[in-house]
Amino acid sequence: MNLKKTYVPKIGYTEICKTGECSLKMLDFGMVELKKGDSVTIETGEKEFAFIILGGHADFAFDGTKWENVGGRRSVFEGKATSVYMPRHKTLTITGCEHVKIAVCSTKVDVDSEPEIVGPDRVRAVTLGVKPWERDTHFIIDGSTNAKHLTIGEAFITPGNWAGFPPHKHDVDNMPQEGILEEIYYFLFQPEQGFAIQCAYTKDGEFDEAYRVQQDDLVEFPRGYHTTVGAPGYNTYFLWLMAGEHQGFFRSNDPDHDWVTAVENLIKKS
Repeated sequence: MNLKKTYVPKIGYTEICKTGECSLKMLDFGMVELKKGDSVTIETGEKEFAFIILGGHADFAFDGTKWENVGGRRSVFEGKATSVYMPRHKTLTITGCEHVKIAVCSTKVDVDSEPEIVGPDRVRAVTLGVKPWERDTHFIIDGSTNAKHLTIGEAFITPGNWAGFPPHKHDVDNMPQEGILEEIYYFLFQPEQGFAIQCAYTKDGEFDEAYRVQQDDLVEFPRGYHTTVGAPGYNTYFLWLMAGEHQGFFRSNDPDHDWVTAVENLIKKS
């Protein structure tokens, strides 16, 4: 099973992971990339969408409303994200104010909601783990926003560190500990020639993969455990997006490696 894909940058809207055409059944992912004055129009249909601005500014127009010059940072390594949430049954036109790159995340919903801008002031930043499995995480779209099923954030790994360790999964309905949630990681690096290793496996051996992920690569997680390690010398970034019946961060660790959690707690107390 090949869970890795690559986004080839181009102007316009590119659908990268589309339900029914990839390993996922609930979660879609694409990219909008525009130059100044370029526009794309997206119909949300029966899905809710989150537009995570990776760099640049854009105008967002819908229902006679126009949000102008939305954005802030020049790249993902320069501050917290600005995002736009768009519910189902909307027609949205995005116009570049300069060169802009926007991650497009969506999933089906059965309820209405309201559009909103989620600014950097609403992004919650936390540090998870301890070195050498420490990362900074930004929670962008969650239950504090108008989204109903999407949960989205950004992770930043310093050179040579791991993220998401112990390996974890969210493919069993065992709430409130674990829920069934599909996930995608989308990677960027500083400098751009960097790479990381993304592991994905199941206990029954259905798949056991270790991918070398580079700039603009992404990995789908329909089920199974996953964990990431960044190469020395490079800052690793990944956008993570989840969707499922339950909205939130409901996961369980691989029991073979969960003892590391106890070590982490001891280090934090010392």
